[in-house]
Amino acid sequence: MKTLDYLHLNDAKVANVISALNQLLADFQVHYTNLRGFHWDIKGHGFFVLHGKFEDMYNDAAEKVDEIAERLLMLGGTPENKFSEYLKVAKVKEVSGISCGSEAVDHILDTYKYLIGAERKLIDLANEAHDDTTADLMTGYLKEQEKMVWMLVAFSTKACEK
Repeated sequence: MKTLDYLHLNDAKVANVISALNQLLADFQVHYTNLRGFHWDIKGHGFFVLHGKFEDMYNDAAEKVDEIAERLLMLGGTPENKFSEYLKVAKVKEVSGISCGSEAVDHILDTYKYLIGAERKLIDLANEAHDDTTADLMTGYLKEQEKMVWMLVAFSTKACEK
């Protein structure tokens, strides 16, 4: 028997989930690399805060990469492991040389906007396949990312002058 037989999941319905997870894996790999670059290149006002925050964020992204790849394996998929292949399909684009904190934060917010939309679609696909585990994994990501978006928006908002 295949793993999906034990999980009571249908191959055909899970195929869309596998495809979406592979896309998300590519996007998270590029996101991770961008965060590493922000961590290394950040300068100026906010350095001490952002340098540490970017490290926290890339560590979190690395953990998610592993979780996504392992979920793909559990569903009978094969996670890609070549960066050249990620770059062919990722919707998150590589960036480099960003040393300005506000520019880095704006890029991260744009990336979260995309990732949150992709994860919501993945939840729908997982629900159609009765794949509660993948839906739950994505719901957990959304919970963390929505809070991070709130915090980044608050950080980047100019203080009110009176």
